[in-house]
Amino acid sequence: MTATRRLGALTVAPIGLGCMGLSANYGTPPPRADAITLMRRAVDLGVTMFDTAEIYGPHTNEELVGEALEPVRNQVVIATKFWRAGSERDIRSSVEGSLRRLRTDRIDLLYAHRLGEGLAVEDVAGTVADLAREGKVGAFGLSEVGAATIRRAHAVMPLAAVQNEYSLWARESEGAVFDTVDELGIGFVPWSPLGQGFLTGTVRPGQQFGRGDVRSFFPRFTTDALAANAPLADAVVELAQRVGVTPGQLALAWVLAQRPWIVPIPGTRRIGRLEENVAAATLDVDPEVLGELTSTADRIRVRGARGTGRESYS
Repeated sequence: MTATRRLGALTVAPIGLGCMGLSANYGTPPPRADAITLMRRAVDLGVTMFDTAEIYGPHTNEELVGEALEPVRNQVVIATKFWRAGSERDIRSSVEGSLRRLRTDRIDLLYAHRLGEGLAVEDVAGTVADLAREGKVGAFGLSEVGAATIRRAHAVMPLAAVQNEYSLWARESEGAVFDTVDELGIGFVPWSPLGQGFLTGTVRPGQQFGRGDVRSFFPRFTTDALAANAPLADAVVELAQRVGVTPGQLALAWVLAQRPWIVPIPGTRRIGRLEENVAAATLDVDPEVLGELTSTADRIRVRGARGTGRESYS
């Protein structure tokens, strides 16, 4: 990858790496050495942003990312998230723990993972601003939020990025969220840009997921929901075959084409898939093909709530 994109003041490669699945939520994780090898291969391929969170594991994913990236720390952007912000003390404690596990003196991009009971978003932003002045945080982001919350936080400390789910089958951020981040100069980081594997064509109706795989209880992955949603995956597969790319690459190319400030973070445990995903940033896909994908997604009413259970970002 040679092109770059902006997340606020941060400059990153157009595709990052979501690291969660290397230690959590998709069944038995790979051997630690294999996970480290994969992350270092990502660096070699030009990936510059690596996404983790204190709750992944919990804690073990940050430890893994810290070990893998320590030799190349100044070449990469490390993004992590603190969980619910009950108080300023909670945020500060989370950040200190993340710094230790990540083997670094600064977090390049710090997200509030979920906002719930506790501090108002303005107070969360104020605490992160204090941490930035102390040199412990570079940039601020929010995850799973709507337009009004984005504006309230940004008024206290400018946001670099918003991380919401976004893909061909999760388009709730289109509209108010996109309009807001565009207006305010904020980047957008889609999690699950491949629909947790669904858009690669490898997840089929009737498929069973193992213990420890979150898809085993997510509503969008029930047998009935997968059968109803299969036409969308089938369309991605058919179009990908027509243009000579993989379904995953086409789904990522579609995401990248929606706005210039979008930086998806697909996750994987396989180096071959990593290389495939990264190559999606260099594809020159005919706009008519991407438009056909959009039209297909417009026609299909996706069945099943998203994994977070949240149906909108209002």
